[in-house]
Amino acid sequence: MADIKRSAGLLLFRRTGAGVEVLLGHMGGPFWARKDAGAWTVPKGEYEGDEEPWDAARREFREELGLPAPQGAPLPLGEVVQSGRKHVTVWAVEGDLDPADVVPGTFTMEWPRGSGRTAEFPELDRVAWFGLDAAREVVVTAQTAFLDRLAGRI
Repeated sequence: MADIKRSAGLLLFRRTGAGVEVLLGHMGGPFWARKDAGAWTVPKGEYEGDEEPWDAARREFREELGLPAPQGAPLPLGEVVQSGRKHVTVWAVEGDLDPADVVPGTFTMEWPRGSGRTAEFPELDRVAWFGLDAAREVVVTAQTAFLDRLAGRI
């Protein structure tokens, strides 16, 4: 069980005249640069077994977006298992933010692969609000369950 990768995240949502919108981030780095469908995600990140998932979700929101995690009542959306067997737990929180205010965290990786050179990339290269139907078209497939659960709870 120790080799299971676990992530926790916050799905920020807001109510507009057009309906509910959710905030998603486009995954950064060269692999995702030219992809759209399936390349957007709930702001989330990995945590170790001794960290509480809710605390990890709030920490990761701050790390990935460079903004404090929203205050507000958390709405548990449960867990999904993504391809690659990563277990992802998400809470929804109602709130608002301007994507232009986001200052994404970064990661370093060897690029091009096998070159011996490293480069720094943003964790999320862009952040945007989506209506639920539009979000289902672009989010990582397993994470559509979070959208459905949110829709059923609000």
